[in-house]
Amino acid sequence: MIDRLFLATLTFCLLIAGTLAIATAMFGPEARIEKTVRVVQLERVIVTAKRPSAVAATERVEPAGQRAQ
Repeated sequence: MIDRLFLATLTFCLLIAGTLAIATAMFGPEARIEKTVRVVQLERVIVTAKRPSAVAATERVEPAGQRAQ
């Protein structure tokens, strides 16, 4: 009986502690300090390639439904 009460109390305390930790991180004094964030913008990359005809023709020649048994 005591182990059930202990585990329930421990679970409740952990829930309260987690809630307080998250609330402190969100609304604490350090959350109000604006931090400068360095933003890096990379160059745009355009990839062009042709799709191999063997890959594209596989489904038309032999549908996937016929291979499954």
